[in-house]
Amino acid sequence: MKISLDALQVLDAIERHGSFTAAAAALHRVPSALSHAVAKFESDLGLALFIREGRRATLTPAGRTLLEDGRDLLRAADELERRVQRIATGWEAELRIALDMILPAERLLPLIGRFYAADHGTQIRLSYEVLGGSWDALVTGRADLVIGAPGDLPARSGISTRTLMHDARLLFMVAPNHPLAAWDGPVPAAELRRHRAVAIADTSRELIARNAGLLEGQDALRVPDMQNKAAAQAAGLGVGHLPRWLAEREAGAGRLIEKPLAEPRPPMPLHMAWRTRNTGKALAWFLAEMEKTGEIEALTAGL
Repeated sequence: MKISLDALQVLDAIERHGSFTAAAAALHRVPSALSHAVAKFESDLGLALFIREGRRATLTPAGRTLLEDGRDLLRAADELERRVQRIATGWEAELRIALDMILPAERLLPLIGRFYAADHGTQIRLSYEVLGGSWDALVTGRADLVIGAPGDLPARSGISTRTLMHDARLLFMVAPNHPLAAWDGPVPAAELRRHRAVAIADTSRELIARNAGLLEGQDALRVPDMQNKAAAQAAGLGVGHLPRWLAEREAGAGRLIEKPLAEPRPPMPLHMAWRTRNTGKALAWFLAEMEKTGEIEALTAGL
């Protein structure tokens, strides 16, 4: 066969990172090795896969089609490796946990510490997701367990869930010198739309991205994470909602103040979710620990 999993991994890395150099770093290889691999792949197939413009590499239509279908093969191969590992020992080689950015990752560290202390041999990989990205990570196989996935479940079968809480609330915060800080009474939507929002982009790759908290036509500054969102709002660059644990910290330091909205965001449920067919012992360990008294409360305090 002319198409190999290694070649598809190279294409995937180049497309995700935007250049041969960045992809090589991500794959722990030298750029010349990637260039040679792509040149050989193109020669074997008899077609061009990339349009090269300086250091940037953009997929051709044929390359795009190959990669989109090839990612299904990569996911299937990855799942096969993991399934064989589970069959052989029962313990996953790696457990990937995706945490929604509404939760601070440090709250999960004591649980991970207890898992390491038991010396099961499974490696843990933590990642952050935003909005629908938690569900997307589960659906696309980027995560084995998601914690804090907000809102409604996607219309997909094969997902098991446990509700962490039904009423997580975000507080609307502005800098003390922002024009809305002086607004008398609840801020109406028409006035809110006139001011830039600070938002974290949904991390979904395949599911439809969600845009919670943004009004139609509202300008938005998009930042990479919750800490930078709070910092941008404190700098007066925009307004937006923050989880209570972070909003109260910023308010206590005098950097932000809470303002009521005429149309406040309703509370939302947070879920823990995993793929039903995943029967690995490491996943089962975390699910069992999360059932113990006080674990969920410690994770969701201040939400």
